[in-house]
Amino acid sequence: MFRPELDPFGDSLAWSAAVAAAPLLVFFVLLGVVRLKAHWSALAALGTALVVAVAGYDMPVGAGLNSAAEGAAFGLFPIMWIVVNALWIYQMTVDTGHFAVLRRSFSRLSGDQRLQAVIVAFCFGALLEALAGFGAPVAITSVMLIALGFSPFKAATVALVANTAPVAFGAMGTPVITLSELTGLSLDDVSSTVGRQTPVLALVVPLLLVFLVDGKRGIRETWMPALVCGVFFALAQFATSNYLSTELTDVVAALVALGAVLAAMRLTPGGKTERGGLEPPPVIAGGSRDAEVAERRAETVTADDRGAVFKAYVPYLVIIAVFAASQIGAVKDRLAETVTSFDWPGLEVADPVTGDPASATTFTFNWLPATGTLLLLSGVITAAALSVRPGLAVRAYGRTLHQLRWAILTVATVLALAYVMNLSGQTATLGHWIAGAGTGLAFLSPVLGWLGVAVTGSDTSANALFGVLQVTAAKSSGLNPELLASANSSGGVLGKMISPQNLAIAAAATGLHGREAELLRKVVGWSLLLLLLMCVLVALQSTAVLEWMLPT
Repeated sequence: MFRPELDPFGDSLAWSAAVAAAPLLVFFVLLGVVRLKAHWSALAALGTALVVAVAGYDMPVGAGLNSAAEGAAFGLFPIMWIVVNALWIYQMTVDTGHFAVLRRSFSRLSGDQRLQAVIVAFCFGALLEALAGFGAPVAITSVMLIALGFSPFKAATVALVANTAPVAFGAMGTPVITLSELTGLSLDDVSSTVGRQTPVLALVVPLLLVFLVDGKRGIRETWMPALVCGVFFALAQFATSNYLSTELTDVVAALVALGAVLAAMRLTPGGKTERGGLEPPPVIAGGSRDAEVAERRAETVTADDRGAVFKAYVPYLVIIAVFAASQIGAVKDRLAETVTSFDWPGLEVADPVTGDPASATTFTFNWLPATGTLLLLSGVITAAALSVRPGLAVRAYGRTLHQLRWAILTVATVLALAYVMNLSGQTATLGHWIAGAGTGLAFLSPVLGWLGVAVTGSDTSANALFGVLQVTAAKSSGLNPELLASANSSGGVLGKMISPQNLAIAAAATGLHGREAELLRKVVGWSLLLLLLMCVLVALQSTAVLEWMLPT
């Protein structure tokens, strides 16, 4: 059995970390500087990771190739299985004209793109994150924003940045639950601590979305409803995670925030029109052309009957209902019985620290309870409810697969890269090097989670990678284990927007394949700025300054 070394280069953790970072540097340099397409950048990074694994970490060639194969399989299922089915539902609504009705409905709710970004990307996206996660919020909300008149690039950017604060409690609390199970810490303690960190992000993100859409003018004119949204989301996330339910945290927060922002919009002085909505703002920087804006405004005058409006919302009501039903105790247990796990053939790797078999070598095929399968079921129900002909539904699925062909390759390659780095020991080397920061560990702790999510695209995976390491480092440094474990998850949510996996999903959903590098350059600064905010928060929570924020 192959057991990686943490410091294979000169017995130096620092030198080994520098080499271990090479695949990531190759990827981001090729993508962001050289501007190669994402799939070529990912393939080059994967090749680099395999060379480092075999030549530097003495990983057997067969094990390296098998780890890449397992990662690619995980990229296809469940990751792209989610995206394909999510976009298939959207494609059907476009083909049947129901999405045009939905667009007009949202336009009447608010003709202001700045507030549409808050409602759709943040509130509705948080609800999707709560129920599904794994890329579905970015895929669905970005195309909804395009239908509302956003340019594809702006829609992708807004969706990526919005998918932050809800992530730690996404997929019915899966990241936090995983963190608790792997570290042995109380779920109540971990959930409560994360619930006293990520709400700080929720205060900022809606305002940031408004700024992304319309700059300083957007902040000046719509700061009140955006701030109300963030405050109520933060309060609901804190209260639910601490006193109600880890699993329902984002569901409650999303619904409370949506109600709050709608109420705030109605109370905005001078913001109402005769139609009862907000007056659409002037054409904003980076927005659509004048003619397109005029067409959308003309559409808002068209009064769709209640039946048509209801049908437009049916796909999303179905998604919510299906995912909520899947979390009912008896249903959830029955679905869990269909899960199949097996050791990936030819892959025998031990954990570099404990020597136990690495958990990542076990592939879980949860075909029935998988998010993608539930979305497929939602699509079938939607097709029946909207009387979509079977032929049209099948053709829509075929077009979706064709549109996503390069994104599928990119995501599969990125996950192959992540698995090679994880199982060869490269990720562990980077993690242990950061964990050796001593007194600065509290400040750098969120960086470890950020790195894990940037590599894997999943806060759950980042918690699985570094959760135990954070607890071990905290105990050896005399710091609060719950604080650093939670910081891993809270910092990780900020790596989501720069994750190659999420960039590929956003590009595929908005028809921007090949422009992942532009998206990266647009969001990386915000990712780092929010990460700095989280690092400062955690560092202060480790001292008497903000220690009062932590549960006792």
